[in-house]
Amino acid sequence: MIDRVKSTPCELCLSRKFSMFSNLSNEHLCNISDNKNFISHKKGQILYYENTKPLGVFCVSSGVVKVFKTASNGKEQIIRLATKGDFVGYTSLIGEETYSTTATIVEDAKICFVPREIFLKILTEDNNFHKRLTQALCKDLGVMESKLTDATQKSIRERLALTLLKLGDSYGVDGHTNQKLDITLTREEIAGLVGTATETVIRLLSEFKKDGLIDLQGKKIILLDRKGLVRLSDFYGG
Repeated sequence: MIDRVKSTPCELCLSRKFSMFSNLSNEHLCNISDNKNFISHKKGQILYYENTKPLGVFCVSSGVVKVFKTASNGKEQIIRLATKGDFVGYTSLIGEETYSTTATIVEDAKICFVPREIFLKILTEDNNFHKRLTQALCKDLGVMESKLTDATQKSIRERLALTLLKLGDSYGVDGHTNQKLDITLTREEIAGLVGTATETVIRLLSEFKKDGLIDLQGKKIILLDRKGLVRLSDFYGG
C-alpha cells in the first residue's frame, strides 16, 4: 500500500542538503514543492519497472531504494542502493528512454516524485544544477566502469570483501572495535551487489566469520576487521 503523506516544503526538507537540489533558488524550490508528490513506501514496493516510460524523477527523503536489472535466468544484478538525497530514474528521463532498470524499496522510504516538466525546466534554467547533474552522471559512469573492472579482475571473495567495506562506508555504525551495518539486506541482495550466486555468498560469509573478519547477527552483519577486509579485497584506494 502506498500512503500519500503531508508534504514537507523543499526549503524545509532536511534531506535536501544531501541532494542536487541543495542550492536551488527559492523560486525553483517553491515550484517543486507546489508540484511534487510526497509518498510513503513500504519495504518491497516497486517504484518503477524496467522498460516503462519515466514520467518524472524520484528524490529519496528517507529509506533505501534498490536499483537493479533482472537477468534472463531471473537473478538480480544490483546497480546501486539509493539513500536520502539521491535521485532515482533521472538518467532515463534525461536520455528520453524507457527505464533500463527496476527500482524497489529495501527499507521503508519517504520519496518525493517530481514531474518530468518541472525537473527539465530547472535543468534548463539553472546552470549550476545542470553542472551538478552532469558531474553526477559522470560519477555514475565511473562507478559502472569500476564495477566492470572488478567483475573481470577480482575474485568473488575479493568482490564480497570490497562490497562489505563499501556498505560499511555508507551504512556503518561505529562501535569501539567493530562496525555494524545499519541496513538489512537478504543474502540474495548481497549476491546481487557482488554479482554471484546466493549460495556462494552464504558460504563466503561463513568463512569470513570463521576468519574473524565479520560477525553475523541474523541478517545483520558486523565488520570486525576492516583492515583484514581491505587486504582481502586488494583495495588500496583511499
